[in-house]
Amino acid sequence: MRAAAIFVTWFGAGWLPGAPGTWGSLAALPFAWIILAYGGPGLLAFAAAALFVLGVWASDIAVRETQTIDPGWIVIDEVVGQWLTLLAAPFSLVGFAAGFVLFRLFDIWKPFPIRLVERRLEGGFGVMADDVLAAIYAAAILILGRMSLGL
Repeated sequence: MRAAAIFVTWFGAGWLPGAPGTWGSLAALPFAWIILAYGGPGLLAFAAAALFVLGVWASDIAVRETQTIDPGWIVIDEVVGQWLTLLAAPFSLVGFAAGFVLFRLFDIWKPFPIRLVERRLEGGFGVMADDVLAAIYAAAILILGRMSLGL
């Protein structure tokens, strides 16, 4: 599980003290910035989709081998959720900050049906799915904000 553990913790961000989900989301930002700067939103969308598939696989290994449901140190789901959210954010420091705050808000709050999905789905897919829904909520708010501001 060593390689899977390094991956699901996003190279150790999930082992940082305090709020591992927040650390994982923060650790996702520079990667997203680089991907967007050099490859654009299409590459970030592709990277998020690929990371989702790999995250399901690695998270499934991690939860099975540790006999846990969704331990906080698994943050690959936050990375995917953050990247998906940032697809709707302006490519700027303010845009990234807004995307970060909104994604964390919905990931922590878990409005319907996010909490239901978190409770009902198991394994690696269950670990990943609720963060994708949180990203959809956050991205929707970003898109509405951009539309209302004409951005």
